[in-house]
This record gives sequence, C-alpha cells and structure tokens, in this order.
Amino acid sequence: MADITAKMVNDLRQKTGLSMMLVKKALVDAGGDEAKAIEILKQQVGKVLVSRAQNATEEGWIFAATKPDGSEAALVELQCESPPVAKADDFVNLGNALVNQLLNGPGAATPEELLQQPAPNGGTLQGMFDEAVNRIREKFVVARIARAKGPVGVYVHHDGKTAVLFEATGENLTAPILRDVAMHVAAMKPTVATVEQVDPALVKAERDKLTADAAKSGKPANIIEKIVDGKMSVFYRDEAGVLSEQAFAKDDTKSVRQVLAEAGLKVKNYTLFVLGQK
Repeated sequence: MADITAKMVNDLRQKTGLSMMLVKKALVDAGGDEAKAIEILKQQVGKVLVSRAQNATEEGWIFAATKPDGSEAALVELQCESPPVAKADDFVNLGNALVNQLLNGPGAATPEELLQQPAPNGGTLQGMFDEAVNRIREKFVVARIARAKGPVGVYVHHDGKTAVLFEATGENLTAPILRDVAMHVAAMKPTVATVEQVDPALVKAERDKLTADAAKSGKPANIIEKIVDGKMSVFYRDEAGVLSEQAFAKDDTKSVRQVLAEAGLKVKNYTLFVLGQK
C-alpha cells in the first residue's frame, strides 16, 4: 500500500474542500495517485445523489442577475434539502455562477444545457455543481431557469423564495417602475399579463352574459355596448387577473397599465418563480 502522507492529504483537501477522512480514503483507494483520487471523489457525487434521490428539495434560493444597462435579466431556481444549506457559501457561489452564465453566456433552454457551460474558475458548471454536492453531501436541483430582454424589471423577495422577471415594451430600460411592477407581480400574482392572453372562450362567455343582462334595460344597442365594455374592464381586473388592468399595488388609484404609460412603457409579459412550485 502506498504511503499516504499528511501533506498529500492536506493538498487534496485544499483542492477539493472535502473532509480529511474522505480525501485520505480516496488517496488510499487510488494508491497515492492524486489524479485518480480526484476521479474517485467525483464518482462519489453520483452516490450521494442516488442515496438521497427520494429526499425532498423544498428549500433553496432563486438567484437573479441583470445587465447594467437593463437590457437583459435572468433567474435560476436552485433547490436543496435544508434551510442552512441555502445560505452556505458553496450553494450561493454555485447559484450566482449559474445565473451570471445564463445572463452573459449564449443562453440555455434547459438547466441541463446551462450546466454544460463554463464555470467562472475553469471547468464546467456541472463540475462546480458536483463539487458543491460532494462537499455539502446534500441533494441539489437546478429546477428552472429564465432569461428576458429589456425593458425588464427584477424582484427577488428577501427570503429568496419568490422572484419575478417583468418584461415591458418601450425604450426606457432603467425606469424604476419596472422593478415596482415586478414587485407587484410577486405580491398580487396575476393570472396573465395582458387582455389578449385571456382565454377567448372565457371572454366571449362573459361578454355574452353581460350583454344579455344589459339588454333587459331596454337601452339602445350603442349604450348597451358601452355598459358591457365598462363591466368587462372590471372582469379583466378582478376575475381574469390581468396584470395590465390590476390596480397598481403602490398606488391603487391607477392601473398597472396607466403607471407604465407614464414612463412610456407597456406590459409585455412576466415570469413568476415561487420556490418548488411549477
């Protein structure tokens, strides 16, 4: 058996961040070959994930990043098993690396695609992910990713469990109202962004019902149409949950559409992440 010195163990600990017991056993199994020991340690990641495969990942954090000019923003939802891990340096560093690569790299359609991209200090994000799992010995899941072009507002709740990308149309990329509307989305949780996104069948059914009710008044058709239009506005705001028509959370005398218009913007879309909820 190869002679495993304290220096060999300490050097490998410095490189991997793993416990003395784990790195010493890997060196013994590798016959003192550090490169082989590192491969053995990497293989243990799979064993950790297999052994904890059924464990729930109900904790974690939603990481956000925005380009300085407001032209793009991104979100990454990274899940773990326990609350303390969500604040651990390895977990936070991984989350920030993921979201910054998503924002500044070529983009990715899936978490798996993102994990194959470069990590900040060399290697891949998958390698960084594996190293963090091996050090913490807990199951991680990159659950969801999102990237949006500006004008875009970003909001992450203080507990990291709710986050929003709010997309608008217009030229004002850095208007403070963008973040305010993102915060509104987090609080009010609209169903859709614009009137056009409401199910046409629901719109027709509501309009037909309102028209039939208004017709009982005997008023002329043009008056009935105005009455129905007014009540449809209430339907969009209160029942259909249309973001653009909702009363703005910070000033309920105006709609979201109105406060955005004051900044030369219009509602386009939004992405709402609530940790663990699809």
